[in-house]
Amino acid sequence: MPPYVSKLMILRREFIRYAGFIAGAATGMWARFATADTATSRSVSFVHTHTGEKLTAQYWKDGEYQPDVLQQVNHVLRDFRTNEVHAIDPALLDVLFELRTKVGSERAFHVISAYRSPKTNEMLRRSSDGVAEHSMHMLGKAIDIRLESFPTDRLAEVARSLRRGGVGYYHASDFVHVDTGRVRYW
Repeated sequence: MPPYVSKLMILRREFIRYAGFIAGAATGMWARFATADTATSRSVSFVHTHTGEKLTAQYWKDGEYQPDVLQQVNHVLRDFRTNEVHAIDPALLDVLFELRTKVGSERAFHVISAYRSPKTNEMLRRSSDGVAEHSMHMLGKAIDIRLESFPTDRLAEVARSLRRGGVGYYHASDFVHVDTGRVRYW
């Protein structure tokens, strides 16, 4: 057999081996996403760092959001400064569920900030450069979190990989901002 044929056969085997590896990895990733998307129930857990309140909420069951559970979520994620309650976007809970599923954790998210009233947002904006005038927090579409026993910088990386909205990493304050707006990172 001529030497070039032998080299071609070796290259072909290597190509097939690598293609199989890539296909297997892609299938594994797809299976993880499919599991999160088709779960018969979805739940998230919170510990609010300012109020000390804790909640484990099975907010999705048998193909639908659970209104009574969403009300509990709205209460725990209220503006703790003014005590105003606002509807939290269920899609934000889906992002958190997927994030927790992807990192393989059942631990509670530590909540630094969720809903913010316009009054609170303006007060924070006057005292900090990092607060947007038209913050997604005022719409119930954003949350600032940590995940117990999980590195915050890694949590931000995983959140970015979801491509489900905005993700901001605040190293100095040790939290990740996640929202359901357009995909963007800071």
